[in-house]
Amino acid sequence: MLHPGTVKSPEVVRFLKNLRRHIRGRILLIWDGLHAHRSLETRAYLEANRHWIRVLRLPAYAPELNPAEPLFGNVKGVDLANRCGDLPQLRTAFRHGMARVRRRQDLAFAFLRHAGLTL
Repeated sequence: MLHPGTVKSPEVVRFLKNLRRHIRGRILLIWDGLHAHRSLETRAYLEANRHWIRVLRLPAYAPELNPAEPLFGNVKGVDLANRCGDLPQLRTAFRHGMARVRRRQDLAFAFLRHAGLTL
């Protein structure tokens, strides 16, 4: 999901509900320390849904442990490189990049390995 502006608790909960519609099994979220990830509203939602969702919090100031960092770096370097345009064009390019990564399971797992994570 893309969201213009600041991500706050309502957007996080909406994302989690949308995630549930697409993933039927149990999931593990790997989260950084964003305030919206730690808010009362988000924690209440997570507590009510702990039968299918588990959260692993990254330590503070450890971007090298965050598998999203190489993911976004890849999309920026491939799909958004040398591109300028309006927001809809950039949004389309970003979505194409994320779809490209989803199609390449080896690439997605490489981002996890880069962060020292395995499944």
